[in-house]
Amino acid sequence: MDDLDRGLLAALQRDATQSYAALAAAVGLSTAAAHDRVRKLREQGIIRRTTVDVDPAAVGRGVLAFVLVEANAWMGDRPTREALVALDEVEEAHVIAGPASLLVKIRVGTTEQLQASLRRLFEVDGVTGTQTVVVLESFFERPPHPYPAGEPATR
Repeated sequence: MDDLDRGLLAALQRDATQSYAALAAAVGLSTAAAHDRVRKLREQGIIRRTTVDVDPAAVGRGVLAFVLVEANAWMGDRPTREALVALDEVEEAHVIAGPASLLVKIRVGTTEQLQASLRRLFEVDGVTGTQTVVVLESFFERPPHPYPAGEPATR
């Protein structure tokens, strides 16, 4: 991946609906070359998906919590992954090192729904406890920068 690919990624992160002609103009390529590079970025798995950024509160999911999940067994396997994927309110799940086995990001509409989600987490094999942090306000959420750490994000 070179600087042109990184430039395409940055432009797509700003607006994934723009045309290949607009992308090409943003990085100094022909439309065909921009299209080909984006295709290759998808094939390589660098672009994992194209999506829409939805306001969680506007769709009834204004309560955000991060949950440290404690366990009595290794949680980094397929059964755990499948159990968490089955919980619609779980947006992210990470196997971690530290005071817990997993870090889970949950979005729901009410604290009552959060409590129900925590109950469902306890039904996952091996879970012995949770520590929950409820977010009061999010300053920002950002996608990963296409440039390595220490390099300027815009070019």
